Amino acid sequence: MNDQIIAREFIELVKKPPIAVVFLNRPEALNALSVGLMRNLAETLEELDKDDNIGVIVLSGKGRAFAAGADIKEMSGANEDDFISQDRLGNWDRLRSIKKPVIAAVHGFALGGGCELALICDIIIASEDAQFGQPEILIGVMPGAGGTQRLARAVGKYRAMEIALTGRRITAQEAHALLGEPECC
Repeated sequence: MNDQIIAREFIELVKKPPIAVVFLNRPEALNALSVGLMRNLAETLEELDKDDNIGVIVLSGKGRAFAAGADIKEMSGANEDDFISQDRLGNWDRLRSIKKPVIAAVHGFALGGGCELALICDIIIASEDAQFGQPEILIGVMPGAGGTQRLARAVGKYRAMEIALTGRRITAQEAHALLGEPECC
């Protein structure tokens, strides 16, 4: 069977059953997580979750980054009513409800919301150039989509606090060292 490629506004989907590869496709913005991209992503993953021909979903980003975080330009003009009407957190809830395994294939930046997106996946495979972090503190906000809790469960409270409160990025090698070897059998 040939690969089936489906292009959406901010997503490119490649189906090769039983595998589906979903690419965040805003490379000019380092795959910043805009409302439209998050809506496209949630819709795509929900469709794949219902597709009996798909057994696993791989999530990656086009261009130089997995996802460099929230779309700060889009958020800068938004007020509380905009956040509610756009249901920004609802899209994250939709992603958390996916039952099929989702593997994050991370390269380049996975910062802020991008780090949170990787952490929501079941497995993270990182290239040597991957950088993880929650730099929101550097612009005066805290991570807002559950990333602080997921990061603390993954690396422990002390390291999570250090990463979130300093905005420091960690390399794929540092992340691997913090996480240790996977448990076996």
